[in-house]
Amino acid sequence: MDTMAEETIEVVKNTDSVKCKSCGSNMTFDPETQMLRCSYCGYAEDFSKSGKVEEISIEKALGKNERWSSDTLVYNCGNCGARVVAEKGTTSGACPFCGTPHVVAEEDLEGIRPNVVVPFRLGKERITEIFKKWVKRRLFAPRAFKKQAEADKVKGVYMPFFTFDSNTDSVYEGRVGDEHTRTVTDSKGNTHTEKYIVWRKVRGTFAHFFDDILISAGTHFEQKKADRLSPFDWASACVYENKFLSGYVARHYDRDIQSCWGDAKKLIDAKIREMIIDSCNCDRVDYMNIKTRHSDVTYKYVMLPVYDISYSYKKKN
Repeated sequence: MDTMAEETIEVVKNTDSVKCKSCGSNMTFDPETQMLRCSYCGYAEDFSKSGKVEEISIEKALGKNERWSSDTLVYNCGNCGARVVAEKGTTSGACPFCGTPHVVAEEDLEGIRPNVVVPFRLGKERITEIFKKWVKRRLFAPRAFKKQAEADKVKGVYMPFFTFDSNTDSVYEGRVGDEHTRTVTDSKGNTHTEKYIVWRKVRGTFAHFFDDILISAGTHFEQKKADRLSPFDWASACVYENKFLSGYVARHYDRDIQSCWGDAKKLIDAKIREMIIDSCNCDRVDYMNIKTRHSDVTYKYVMLPVYDISYSYKKKN
């Protein structure tokens, strides 16, 4: 990328970050201890965390929400378009997604503030060890790429997701078939076995509660990637607190909650269809018409931990 050669634009804002009581340096979140730690003098400080995460009615998503800009700073990458969210007081560096150093600060961040975070649990040193072992198994990877497998290249990024809960009530009607076999004798007296289908009509109701349907809220981070990384450590989920962002960055959603809820409904519809067909104990489906009503729909805007490394090879990211 030609932009890699551009001069880094460094922007410093007044800090709201936690200062070390020992030496005055900025504290960062330590995944290994789940505490704030000063990288300069090693002083550690715990902070209150709450595991009482709450579901929010999806109807409130259209109303007024607490803005995230109250405790964060937003950077915009002119190369890949990423909107990178960092704790106030962060000095901008290279974009964690494409490596471009041309990052410009913004003052405001529209949209919903996250209410849940799953904190990082592994530090950069441990992640770098894992990454180096993975690189060694890539026999045809460029040598220059293998040399870049260092801790300073690995970036911890909180990725945006929505989760949805929904009570569903479905009405269905369709035509399904059961396979049977029979022995048939032809005009010459020869016999053979053939399969045939006995069709039957089915209809009924089906109710099911769906919990935490996970949908990626970023166009840069496809649902397939999220599914490959799942399951995340939901047992460690906490109410979002700005201190978790210390030393890390986050990416704000660029797919709004309505779009993500639309994707969630498609997943739910497919699962309902699968469960209804399974309940019919059939071998074939001619057609199945299903109408579903959703009620008590809630969501969480969740920050999930992902380590990312960007690498430029032949001017391509």
